[in-house]
Amino acid sequence: MSVTETDICIIGAGSGGLSIAAGAVQMGARVVLIEGGEMGGDCLNAGCIPSKALIAAAKAAQAMRDGARFGITPTEPEVDFGAVKDHVARVIDTIAPVDSQERFEGLGVRVIRDWARFTGPDEVEAGHHRIRARRFVIATGSRPLVPPIPGVDSVPYLTNETIFALRDRPGHLLIIGGGPIGMEMAQAHRRLGCQVTVIEGAKAFGRDDPELSAIVLANLRAEGVEILEDAKVAALSGQAGDITVALEDGRSVRGTHLLLAVGRKVHLDQLNLDAAGVKHDRKGVTVGADLRSTNRRVYAVGDAAGGLQFTHVAGYHAGVVIRQIVLGLPAKTSTRHIPWVTYTDPELAQVGLTEAEARKAHGSALTVLRQEFAHNDRAQAEGKPKGLLKLMVVKGRPVGASIVGPQAGELIGLWAFAIVSRAKISAIAGMVAPYPTLGEISKRAAGAYFSPKLFDNPMLKRFVRLVQKVLP
Repeated sequence: MSVTETDICIIGAGSGGLSIAAGAVQMGARVVLIEGGEMGGDCLNAGCIPSKALIAAAKAAQAMRDGARFGITPTEPEVDFGAVKDHVARVIDTIAPVDSQERFEGLGVRVIRDWARFTGPDEVEAGHHRIRARRFVIATGSRPLVPPIPGVDSVPYLTNETIFALRDRPGHLLIIGGGPIGMEMAQAHRRLGCQVTVIEGAKAFGRDDPELSAIVLANLRAEGVEILEDAKVAALSGQAGDITVALEDGRSVRGTHLLLAVGRKVHLDQLNLDAAGVKHDRKGVTVGADLRSTNRRVYAVGDAAGGLQFTHVAGYHAGVVIRQIVLGLPAKTSTRHIPWVTYTDPELAQVGLTEAEARKAHGSALTVLRQEFAHNDRAQAEGKPKGLLKLMVVKGRPVGASIVGPQAGELIGLWAFAIVSRAKISAIAGMVAPYPTLGEISKRAAGAYFSPKLFDNPMLKRFVRLVQKVLP
């Protein structure tokens, strides 16, 4: 067995691992990257990229149905489901070279395509290779969680890892799970001509502001998605093309296909972490704010670090780790400025505290500002006036923003920047936004913070009347 000594050994070639590998090697560190699956990880191959490509196709189909309000005769689109999946595959293939083994080897990274396992606190094995490193980074990501529902082992089911390979359109897609993945897939498949039923044991969009999520749910139901909430699954039965989901309340739902979207499990099983003295649990590797584990040589990033499971979080973690293990500088993580987006129509986005969280944390010091998309001229022109921006402000600084509406995922970035930079609300109110844009809604929301001080202030009104008398 060959032995390689290196500065940094990264386990996992997803977003976090690739970012660290590229940054570290280009700054002069020796890097070994180990990946037993596909380069690019879940995001490229079975997550963010294919799902957004599918959503884009579904949006094009829905546009053909929604032309009446613009004076365009609506028509029911003819959907070639196999061709839609060809579009998804082309998008993946276009992006894949950026994450490829060839690119990283060209940068100077030693890439080993096998599964890694620790054999000691400073050593891993991968196939016929043994790697000793000064620092290790666990960036193994997560896999779809398969819940222990009676009958799950005897019925065919899909996850996000398999659904994008399905080339025949499902007649009736049953989705267990009303979180972001489940709801995105529900709307996309409904728009592409499938009957869809979502089964959620608690509340759909349970992590988001309920006032805003209600707007999304109303739109999905209006498009024909059946959404069952507080519907706990008791058992599964059936075979390919005829699957039954039995509920605890005695109801049952039948469909042709089943998608499990109930969460994700961190992928640590094969690593033999105990041999390295790395503490972990079902949520992931136990790390501090610096992402270092109980073994000072070992760090974890992204889903493996046991926190928020988003691709952009893995990228953020990569920067924090690079500062420490490449440059020797202190760095710690924070979650207060991390946004997340559900790419339904309308989109649902959040950064910082929700209204309920902010009220609990700040009480009477909190000011909640509201701005409806109905008052935004661009939203009206686009025929998408349904939506709301809710801004949480404490002592003149934003502590959270919730947005539901067109391009909410684009709009939330400004508030993520405002929170991380501790910007005052006056800075947003003072910016000049081009007209007409959806971005004006943020400026108007910020400006509303000062409206009572300007327009409901008797002393100011008296002062203005005095100024008007003395001005030449």
